Amino acid sequence: MLEKPKILNRKIVAHSRLFRVESLDLKFSNGATRQYERLMRPSGSMGAVLIVPMIDIETVLLVREYSGGLDRYELGLAKGKIDAGETALQAANRELKEEVGYGAHKIEQISSLSIAPSYMEHMTEIILAQDLYPEKLPGDEPEELEVVPWKLDNLTELVTSGQCTEARSIAALYMVRDYIQT
Repeated sequence: MLEKPKILNRKIVAHSRLFRVESLDLKFSNGATRQYERLMRPSGSMGAVLIVPMIDIETVLLVREYSGGLDRYELGLAKGKIDAGETALQAANRELKEEVGYGAHKIEQISSLSIAPSYMEHMTEIILAQDLYPEKLPGDEPEELEVVPWKLDNLTELVTSGQCTEARSIAALYMVRDYIQT
């Protein structure tokens, strides 16, 4: 079993409204030293959820929204932060209502995913939402999101089309497809 490196020093070297960058001076068990930087969650962050809303056993509801990092519109899954006082399941049901216009009678966490564990602290809870019912809550999106039904047996077409490139959404869709089939 590998021994975790010893943290010799840590300090916040930059921060914004959404991110903090922490510098870590590390010493590994073999004596090697390195400086790492990692993106930290904002203070008080409770984590995030990514919701796979199934309108029926074959069809997921995706949302098309502007992605600032790529400066284009992307298809993906509804997602959002867990607010203080909420569980991951409560946050998922709230985000589902805000972004997709549905709530879920049946909702369960199926996994947790990291984005880039070498330099990000962030984890995302993957939530499966089924037995949907119409309910819309106001959200914080700057524009109405387009809801796009997509058949789970067409995931390869979704990924190869270039409309959905977010790794978390892609992984969650394949995980849910396999989970439902078992």
